[in-house]
Amino acid sequence: MKRKIFTAITFVVLLVGGVSFVCNIASSQEKGSSKETTKKPQEVRVISVAKSAISQTLELTGSVEPYRIAQLASPAEGPVLNLRVREGDLVKAGDTLLSIGRKKGVDALILSLREDLKKEEDNLKRTQQLVQNDALPGEQLDQAKASYERARAQLTKAEETAQDYFVAAPWVGVVSRLKVKEGDFVVPRAPLVEIYDPVSLVIRVAIPEKYAAGIRKGSSVTARLDAYPGATFAARIVRLYPYLDERVRTRTIEVGVTDPVDLLPGMFARLILKLKQVDDAIVVPLAALITTPEGGKVVFVVHDSKAIRRKVKTGIEESDRIQVLEGINPGDKVIVSGHKELKDGMDVRMSESAKQEEKSNPVGSRPTGQDGKKKQAGGEK
Repeated sequence: MKRKIFTAITFVVLLVGGVSFVCNIASSQEKGSSKETTKKPQEVRVISVAKSAISQTLELTGSVEPYRIAQLASPAEGPVLNLRVREGDLVKAGDTLLSIGRKKGVDALILSLREDLKKEEDNLKRTQQLVQNDALPGEQLDQAKASYERARAQLTKAEETAQDYFVAAPWVGVVSRLKVKEGDFVVPRAPLVEIYDPVSLVIRVAIPEKYAAGIRKGSSVTARLDAYPGATFAARIVRLYPYLDERVRTRTIEVGVTDPVDLLPGMFARLILKLKQVDDAIVVPLAALITTPEGGKVVFVVHDSKAIRRKVKTGIEESDRIQVLEGINPGDKVIVSGHKELKDGMDVRMSESAKQEEKSNPVGSRPTGQDGKKKQAGGEK
């Protein structure tokens, strides 16, 4: 009897447990369904599209070099005397830099040449008498005359170079290199002193072939010099070389700094060259773009609280912004955050912070940083 009662109780417990399990499953399914139907729209951040100026720039490096340099040499050999300058000295046009000792060495040569000339003169007189007496043919007289003139020319040249030779500055400049010391014996045409014109200092830069044809003389350039950390200088293109270097396929340009600054040859320069500017471009942040597997570019815009997918065609890219040529219009609300998992037509909502940011910083206005200053082109070094 007790066994039958225990069996009955066990059956009732199992029955109640099964009913409870089924109810729990049904309740879970009902709650899940309720969650799906009440899922909140995707929260996104948007920016209202506006027109803005945007520029295509090219960052380059170069060095400060003088285009007016003189390598001064001596036309004659001799010892270096009276060396009057050192590196860094400013010299004026006509200033004597050094002299080449010639007098002592040439005096002995002049004495020898004068003796040779006297011998040729005596020989010429004897030949004239012999030819007049028909003792010698007339051609002997011609040879004697030629020998006499040759000896006289050598003597004249020696007398002209008898004095010390002075090396003088051809124009105002700075002595950049001394290649000799006092007492050095130099040979003709060997470089002795190098000077450069400080007014001729320019920044020489190599432009890649891709941009070489679009560069224009007089174009504005922003320059930074490592010798002046944190400073920027206004500059412009003053010369375009008319050819490309065949080895590296680059075109050399010269940039003149228009702001007052002390330049030295060899200074390293960083340049930002503006290639193109559009004053009324439709601009969006780079963060708004999504690249498709096919290589295309799309953005999402908000319309009636839904994310609408738009194909776009882009143009100039500058820093964290990019020009949009086709696909969106001014006033469109472009999603810039929270759009990675979006699909066309999905419900979205803007966060309160995003609404405030949209009002205060439309994309065309380029929001400022925490310090209230706009970023300079090229960023910090």
